[in-house]
Amino acid sequence: MTNNLDQATIAKLAEHLENAELQAYEVIKITDDYPDMTDKDAADIQWEIRRRKVDRGHKIVGMKMGLTSWAKMKQMGVETPCYGFLADYFSLPDGAEVPFDELIHPKVEAEIAFITNKELRGPDVTIDEVMAATELVVPAVEIIDSRYKDFKFDLISVQADNSSSTRFVVGSHSAAPNAFDWSTIGVVMQKNGEIVELGAGAAVLDHPAASVAMLAKMLHERDEVIPAGTFIMTGGITAAVLVEKGDSICVRYQGLGTVTMKFV
Repeated sequence: MTNNLDQATIAKLAEHLENAELQAYEVIKITDDYPDMTDKDAADIQWEIRRRKVDRGHKIVGMKMGLTSWAKMKQMGVETPCYGFLADYFSLPDGAEVPFDELIHPKVEAEIAFITNKELRGPDVTIDEVMAATELVVPAVEIIDSRYKDFKFDLISVQADNSSSTRFVVGSHSAAPNAFDWSTIGVVMQKNGEIVELGAGAAVLDHPAASVAMLAKMLHERDEVIPAGTFIMTGGITAAVLVEKGDSICVRYQGLGTVTMKFV
């Protein structure tokens, strides 16, 4: 993996995208101005945004995979998943009132999250290894919010933009890794009481643990690992649903209760 951008440009683009996130305004996708950007450039921009947050005193509380469902890849016109980090202020309690004006054009998607208890490293991690390194599985709803105008981007642009990460809500139930067949677990999303999406765990790369394995592979390319004790959102089981101020979301998980929030 090589860079086409110099360090000063990477730092400038990281500041540009993070300002758009923090101040909730749209920008044009960065590959319009930098069409020769590489995957490595995009990852470097994301890690620079991460460094900026840590330097300001924020903690990184987990990782997320994005575009892991075949439906989502088709929806966004991309061919492979992406990953991002989760900062402490992204985390909201179940039943949260989400301040809509802090966001640009948020969407919600139902996910399964894994909490690890062993390090995962390398390019060839298997589903079985992920399951053996998992302490708990929890239901989570990710609120994604691309900084790009009209939610339009390519894979390189979205990776740089921390894979549209902005907020997430975790449910109060948890399960042991062997408690369910995670590929067949069902979820139903309701918006204002109406069912808007439903799906099963297999929507995520055929098994949510495959998403964790892919994250290990992608991090390995940067000589990074998934440490023990990492919270990992594995990607949307459902397509992402656009929300407006005033909307209530309730996601029901088979055997794992519900996750709710309201946008205010």
